[in-house]
Amino acid sequence: MAAAVGLVATTSPAAARDTTTLIQGVTGVVDTAAAGGRVFVSANDRIVVADADGTLTGSITGLASPSGLAVTPDGTRVYAALSGSNEIAEIDAAALAVVRRINLAGYPSPANLSLDGDQLWVGYGIKNDFVGGVLGLDLSLAAPTPVPVATRMYGAPLVAGAGNTVFTAEAGINPASPRVYDVSTIPATLRGVIDGADNDLSNLTDLTITPDGAQAISVFATSGFDVWDTTTLTKVRSYGSRADYPGAPGAIALSPNGAHVATAFYGSSYGPYAEVYNAATGAKTLQAQMTYKGDLVTGSLSVLGDDLYALLNDWPNNRYYLWRVEGAFLPTSTLSVSATTAATALDPFTMTGRLAFPDDSAPGAQPIEIARTLPNGTTTTLPGVTTAQDGTFTVTDTPPVGGGVSYTAIWDGNSAVRWSKTTTTVDVAQHPTSLIVTGPTTANAKKSLRLTGQMSTAGNVPTPASGSIVVYRVYTNSNGSVGADRPLVPLAADGSFTITDTPQVGGKYTYHVRFDGDATYAYAYTSWDVAVRGPSA
Repeated sequence: MAAAVGLVATTSPAAARDTTTLIQGVTGVVDTAAAGGRVFVSANDRIVVADADGTLTGSITGLASPSGLAVTPDGTRVYAALSGSNEIAEIDAAALAVVRRINLAGYPSPANLSLDGDQLWVGYGIKNDFVGGVLGLDLSLAAPTPVPVATRMYGAPLVAGAGNTVFTAEAGINPASPRVYDVSTIPATLRGVIDGADNDLSNLTDLTITPDGAQAISVFATSGFDVWDTTTLTKVRSYGSRADYPGAPGAIALSPNGAHVATAFYGSSYGPYAEVYNAATGAKTLQAQMTYKGDLVTGSLSVLGDDLYALLNDWPNNRYYLWRVEGAFLPTSTLSVSATTAATALDPFTMTGRLAFPDDSAPGAQPIEIARTLPNGTTTTLPGVTTAQDGTFTVTDTPPVGGGVSYTAIWDGNSAVRWSKTTTTVDVAQHPTSLIVTGPTTANAKKSLRLTGQMSTAGNVPTPASGSIVVYRVYTNSNGSVGADRPLVPLAADGSFTITDTPQVGGKYTYHVRFDGDATYAYAYTSWDVAVRGPSA
């Protein structure tokens, strides 16, 4: 049974969770790169910089159409492919300033980058012209000379290089056949081609390579996330199943230690998804969805610590967002909340919940944030709760209205366990009401008749501060019955009301009295009969 720790004030937990940050002042975004506690975003004419929380902190301007990005592992240097000026820009990340420009005259529209130590691999080319290819730059040289690796490719190919291996493939050609090059010598040697037709490889969106160059991973919409041995050119495995993906595969990135494979999907109309797999076993360890803020920008996924970052394009509103998936590589906690008593508007009721860690260890005292959302969409943050040693907690609330009221519990996680949340919807009944009418049971026609009434509520709950009583009068005599609505009768602050009428002829008068209820109070009904004598002389 859950420990009743009750509604106790707690310090608000630090902001965590998965977030989106609007990138203002740009008309397009292309890629991300992350290291050294910062995230870099290539936009239409600049590189935007954000901290690890996704907060925008600065930018590098005056750049001609930056596209692909690469960053050194320590985050001190950022490299940007400037497709508008046929250059590679080297940027001092601390000063946010360009410190070197490498001219790529003769290699049009550099677009995609892969950094391996001092070696920068560049995919260049103009779509449809078949003048694209891959070249290498030795960044340790004061004036690096481009060294061609692959030529006569469609557009600017995607490229990933590590060790003695370069893996490259062409987007826009279907099927596409990835190539593997041995770059231990100059010129590079084509190690082989993976047949795109035989392996159903169409609609390329991204690729990457392991740090030792032994395996490469391609991302095709038709086949998913496929791992290739770069020596034998055979498929080692696929991460996930194309039939089970939450959307179309769109991007991939590896965790710094190589233990995890992060993936991103275009998702459905409800928004993009991210999934994480154990690199060794292929087991899925996380699936996260972002409420719709736009479509995933192809190939824009990057990793910083345990967090993922990608770009979203809200094309109907011409807005762009940086999406952060917080703690994606951490073990995931779970939260549960359920009502333990019936819920009625204006009456307190209880819910119990539990925070559980993946290793079943006791969470100890942890702050839980609780938010209540009413049927009209209004959300209120309730006083926080703190878990007992075993992770259980109790929430008490007094819902102001009836209907489906949702309660969302959030734990913000820590450095070892990913945050979690849960939402439960409680069917809250309207608060019961009752009506009493008193007055004479006989009266004379054409004389004023006065009935008094009282609306009451169950428990120590006030009556509605405003409202009206509906009166429907039915007159019956030997010829039958005739009904008619009477004017609405206002409720006084104490729930009392007065009904006045002047019957014109004798007969039986039944006054049907009702309160039609509202979001908080339930329907109530009563009636009162009066025998009216004919007009007196």
